[in-house]
Amino acid sequence: MIYKSDRVKIYYDYALQLIEKDKAYVCHCSQSDFKKLKDSGKDCPCRNIEIKKQLERWKKLFKMKEGSAVLRLKTGMQNPNPAFRDRVLFKISDREHPRVKKKYRVWPTLEMSWAVDDHLLGITHIIRGNDLVMETQVEKFIWDIFGWEKPEVIHNGLIRLEGVGAKISKSKAQKEVKSGLFIGWDDPRTWSMQSLERRGFKPEAMREFVKEIGLTKQDVVVPIESFYAINRKMIDSSADRYSFVENPEELELYKAPKIGFVSVGVHPDKKETRKIAIDKIFVSKKDLNSFKGKEVRLIHLFNVFLDSYGVGKFLSIENKDIPKINWVSDGLKTKILMPDGSWISGLAENAISKLKPGSIIQFERFGFVRFDGKKKDKKDEAYEFWFAHR
Repeated sequence: MIYKSDRVKIYYDYALQLIEKDKAYVCHCSQSDFKKLKDSGKDCPCRNIEIKKQLERWKKLFKMKEGSAVLRLKTGMQNPNPAFRDRVLFKISDREHPRVKKKYRVWPTLEMSWAVDDHLLGITHIIRGNDLVMETQVEKFIWDIFGWEKPEVIHNGLIRLEGVGAKISKSKAQKEVKSGLFIGWDDPRTWSMQSLERRGFKPEAMREFVKEIGLTKQDVVVPIESFYAINRKMIDSSADRYSFVENPEELELYKAPKIGFVSVGVHPDKKETRKIAIDKIFVSKKDLNSFKGKEVRLIHLFNVFLDSYGVGKFLSIENKDIPKINWVSDGLKTKILMPDGSWISGLAENAISKLKPGSIIQFERFGFVRFDGKKKDKKDEAYEFWFAHR
């Protein structure tokens, strides 16, 4: 891992070289004064001070107040593009750095650190957004001054994910993580790599997703379902099926046969089965209300008619083409963390007690989830899962 904050003195060395080559100068102009000069295409008074005095001004820069001076690159005050005229390479900042604290006050801009690092670290190819084209031009300007070989630079358009339910923002996520609103960078609302991994996404799925999008200079909108589809294909064959019921309510059965247990397949493509003991039957309150007055099938069990009181009258064991609803016999308290940070509570079948943390399974008719472990808080104990996708 390479940190720029560990390389600040290296940047200082190259700053001195630029001054000695008469390619950079210390500017004491205020932002407003410099803007007037830049807009009119006139040289800054600081620009033509001799090199010896510029080196002295550079030393004094380290003791000056924040905002009182900067080091500028001589890109040309008559350049056709006003935004490119004598760009800032170093500025003073008294903000505490998260790694090196207040060890340094004079910090390089992106283009300065990039120009030096991309050369010294032997970078051959650079991929960055269209919003950084200007920084790339400045970087190339510095490479030319030193006569360095230029890496290949590719700019790509903005990729916006459609269907995530919120705007993805690193700065906003950082604020929420620091404030404690998010549990950390692995909070699903950050959409960070850590959060995707904890939800149950494969690294290979992200690579394939990026490959499918490809590189384009145009801004594109990509449905998040495309990413889900790739991950689904990778985890489906190994994700065993289990039953989960949200907001459970006990189903009163009428004339139902006495069944000690039922054998249920662990996966449509596998021969293995597991036995589920039949005792009290729980279904979701939503299903109970939605299907009143209709015949439904309790998946893997039998068919019942739900009367207006929510009582299930046994009809048959025939697997007919009728609405199917999940059920759990007894069950274990379960919580599922959703991508929007909300929790869904319910019951899952007892077999989940054998899962190891990190296991990726599918709750039938609910979605793929990753088991995060058995957790206990002040009020309760539950099996916690993180939702991946349908």
